[in-house]
Amino acid sequence: MSLPAFRSADPVRTYYSYNGAWAFFSALTFTLSMVYYVRDAGLDPLQMVLVGTTLELACFLFEVPTGIVADLYSRRLSIIIGFVLIGAGFLLQGLVPAFLAILAAQVLWGVGFTFTSGADQAWITDEIGAERAGSVFVRRQQIGLFATIAGTVGAGALGLVSLPLPLTLSGAGMILLALVLAAFMREDNFHRTPKAERETFRQMGQTFKHGLAVARRRPVVRMLVLISLISGLSSEAFDRLWSVKILEFDFPTTFGTSDPAFWFAVITLVGTLLSLVTSLILNRLSPDRLSAAHPNGILALLSLLQVAGVIAFALLDHLWPALAAMWLRTITGTLSWPIESAWLNRHVDSRSRATVISMVSQANAIGQVVGGPPLGAVGRSSLRAALLVSGLILTPIPLLYLRLRPAREDVSLPA
Repeated sequence: MSLPAFRSADPVRTYYSYNGAWAFFSALTFTLSMVYYVRDAGLDPLQMVLVGTTLELACFLFEVPTGIVADLYSRRLSIIIGFVLIGAGFLLQGLVPAFLAILAAQVLWGVGFTFTSGADQAWITDEIGAERAGSVFVRRQQIGLFATIAGTVGAGALGLVSLPLPLTLSGAGMILLALVLAAFMREDNFHRTPKAERETFRQMGQTFKHGLAVARRRPVVRMLVLISLISGLSSEAFDRLWSVKILEFDFPTTFGTSDPAFWFAVITLVGTLLSLVTSLILNRLSPDRLSAAHPNGILALLSLLQVAGVIAFALLDHLWPALAAMWLRTITGTLSWPIESAWLNRHVDSRSRATVISMVSQANAIGQVVGGPPLGAVGRSSLRAALLVSGLILTPIPLLYLRLRPAREDVSLPA
């Protein structure tokens, strides 16, 4: 037999399990990573920006090549390789609190992420079908939020012992997860190119061109690439600078401490809980809208609320109102992802699915690399101005969603 007998795990359960584990380990790493960079590694603001830029450059440079590998060889193999590299990156930055080591760690886990990006969604869509994938994406998001809550609490508890501890444990856990997937993850509905027909560079070029043709000719794909680019232009600055603004406030003393490490864990936990509750409520009250074949209306509303959250956060000068605005941005982003992912997957075929999804992610990485440094430079003189511009950049997105019309989506590519 080409596959061991024990590799028989149900694809949906496997998808839920490894995404839950990924969310848990990510929360262990990212909840206190900013505090770790400043306190243990001694990074200054410029180095903090360079860390983010290095990560996005790695994602940008490797997103499409790794997506093509997933289309030609194996989604499963691509996911396993990705988790090994991500775990190595997490482990390195936790073990070596130095600027160059942290930069190297960003390259490792950034490249690892590109192996999973696209391949992850493409694998489960191939295994269960595009029609069923929408509801699975929504449930995956909810499971991920539960796991994020657990990981956030764990990071806070471990961080009281040692800031590097949650980072190193999450890295070791990711590598272990990859080994478990190598044993139990199945791939029944993917057919890779036979070796005799595998002209590597030519085949990669053809796959890329096909994915590009899909992105150019199908309105939904083309618009989602543009929206991803605009989101990237805004998000890098906000993701790096929101913590700087929060650290300017005086934290209240709770449970005998006002330590920023404690409050960053609380802030992350509250945002995750709010996202989970909102997702569950909307899934119960309006499941048809969340899994609609043409969900441009709800995506436009969510993006409008996201714009409002970012702009309000930039302008507010008090801790709790500012946190409320930031949580609004978190909630809307969390709700949008599974809806948009299912919409995109319905408009690409299996041959180029991972490649097209990777293109959307690459557009976001390009936006972050281009938009991050200029807004970071603005933030050196005026943090409020940088955050405000970050919100204004997002204002075209609701209109772009509303411009899409159902009648135009069904136009198929030539054979």
